[in-house]
Amino acid sequence: MAVGVFDSGLGGLTVLDAVSKRLPDVPFVYYGDNAHAPYGVRDADDIYQLTTRAVSRLWDEGCDLVILACNTASAAALRRMQESWIPRDKRVLGVFVPLIEALTERQWGDNSPPREVGVNCVALFATPATVRSRAFQRELAFRAIGVDVEAQACGGLVDAIEEGDTILAEALVRSHVDALLRKMPEPDAAILGCTHYPLMEDIFRDALGPDVSVYSQASLVAESLADYLTRHPEMRGPGETSAFLTTGDPRKVSGQATQFLRRKIEFLAA
Repeated sequence: MAVGVFDSGLGGLTVLDAVSKRLPDVPFVYYGDNAHAPYGVRDADDIYQLTTRAVSRLWDEGCDLVILACNTASAAALRRMQESWIPRDKRVLGVFVPLIEALTERQWGDNSPPREVGVNCVALFATPATVRSRAFQRELAFRAIGVDVEAQACGGLVDAIEEGDTILAEALVRSHVDALLRKMPEPDAAILGCTHYPLMEDIFRDALGPDVSVYSQASLVAESLADYLTRHPEMRGPGETSAFLTTGDPRKVSGQATQFLRRKIEFLAA
């Protein structure tokens, strides 16, 4: 048994890289649903069906703890999964909460009432499905009051990143930032609400300017997972082998992933 990490494509590798460095003794099984990526343009029911299928596959691999390293799945499917689908002996964790807790400067597990925090205007960059779900605003409202969120759906950006088209990806980032700044000229903070986006973090920072604090997820999720496994060591299990699974063409995905992480990655058919 290992810890499962799921994403619709390659973006979750940014989270996997961070959690592997933070927890080098923990084996991880990564599942990329590349055959159905991107999720950000799909409706909520479709995302739910694809996500539950992927999580079930990771459970079959012995991963009783699964990280949804996909903001779209976390936003559109996780709550429904937690309410009616996940068995008591399994855990599925999303990537939104660690990010929001960092933004609001709350400790992990702080269930005190919402309060005023150090930011007033937050820019959210995410996939169309994540923006439609309003999951970020909902989770933020549990923890903070008086925060204005302006969301920008970054259509096309995941596709450009997955294809390795950095020129197009940079142009899309700058276009989406310009569109958001027309609606919110002076954000205090910006959230990169997709695990693909850290690969373009320098471009986001340059386009937003030096006065905007940019929050990216990978390192925050890694710290939260380390804390969770300290409190729930039984969820780690005795597994010793890491693996990479894909619903896409293993050879093509392996090449893209190797370029993505700049180290050799070999995917197997899921």
